[in-house]
Amino acid sequence: MSRSVFKLDELGREIARIALPAALALTADPIASLVDTAFIGQIGPVELAAVGISIAVFNQASRIAIFPLVSVTTSFVAEEDAITKVSPEPRDNESQDIQSQDVEGLDTESQSNSENKELIPQNRSVYKSKTTATSFEVVKPKPEKKHIPSASSALIIGAILGFIQAVFLISGAKPILSFMGVKHGSPMLKPAQEYLKLRSLGAPAVLLSLAMQGVFRGFKDTKTPLFATVAGDLTNIILDPIFIFAFHMGVRGAAIAHVISQYLISVILFWRLMEKVDLLPPSLKYMQFARFLTNGFLLLMRVIAVTFCVTLAASLAARLGPTEMAAFQVCLQVWLTTSLLADGLAVAGQVIYDLPIISTVVVSLSVLACLSTIRPGLSFRFDSPVAAQAN
Repeated sequence: MSRSVFKLDELGREIARIALPAALALTADPIASLVDTAFIGQIGPVELAAVGISIAVFNQASRIAIFPLVSVTTSFVAEEDAITKVSPEPRDNESQDIQSQDVEGLDTESQSNSENKELIPQNRSVYKSKTTATSFEVVKPKPEKKHIPSASSALIIGAILGFIQAVFLISGAKPILSFMGVKHGSPMLKPAQEYLKLRSLGAPAVLLSLAMQGVFRGFKDTKTPLFATVAGDLTNIILDPIFIFAFHMGVRGAAIAHVISQYLISVILFWRLMEKVDLLPPSLKYMQFARFLTNGFLLLMRVIAVTFCVTLAASLAARLGPTEMAAFQVCLQVWLTTSLLADGLAVAGQVIYDLPIISTVVVSLSVLACLSTIRPGLSFRFDSPVAAQAN
């Protein structure tokens, strides 16, 4: 079993094909945030600290909904897609009935055509060409979209949660920042409030795009989310210096650039998803809100426990002052960039539903996940500047 962990067989290639694009997509956003941090740091340490505390608040509110939504969506879509591939009998029977009806219709049409030919022989060549054209139109195949009820449910839930999050953060920006340690009279309050309110306008796009990423992951397609994420992050990086320095918008420009990039990602993913999935279910009984709420609640408790530590640390850093908060923001973004590498392996574990190899998948992903988390830590520990400071 341990030998198959590093063996590049069919399972290894399948894991790499799913995990590598997923890991790159997850790493792309923290890298873009690092670039954001670099640009905002050119404005001043107060603005950098203000943006850091606002990002901590936004991420805490987002991750409470993001991780349960994406994880549950990925698993449900992968399950439904696997069931559809294993047992497509109903759809095949339906298609056979349609084909038999078409054949009967063609037979009836050919009989009527033969009678007409006997009655009107002078129009024989013209009528024959019309009959041939009609038969080609009937036989022409049309690509079918997948019917995945979980996809529609995920988009509706994502849109609702995104709207609720936007309203909550925009209306309660000042008291939330005060609770996080940015008191009245602090130089961080105004830029933090501006950034949080503008960035919250992109909350619906963030939740929708991540819900759609979960759908694509369920189809074992991690390249489409990667391309969309890279396109959005590149747009963010290009717009940052334009809005911040050319238009002299400061932290407001950074927030607007980020919101535009998130809506661009959502549009790209929605356009691609409409080509693959029928997003309108026949009726509401096919929606799976109960399954989402039941399974998502357990993940919600886990996410709150995990993200609470980071949010508490950001709150304590903000109470120390702008300089300490700015330093915390830089270190946090560097840590996030490296810590998300193992999440790509989690995506592969969610979508591989081949029962005979599940035990091998679990062992392989566990070993690879351990190695992917140890390596960044060792690189920081033995990096010469870091080691010099530690000693």
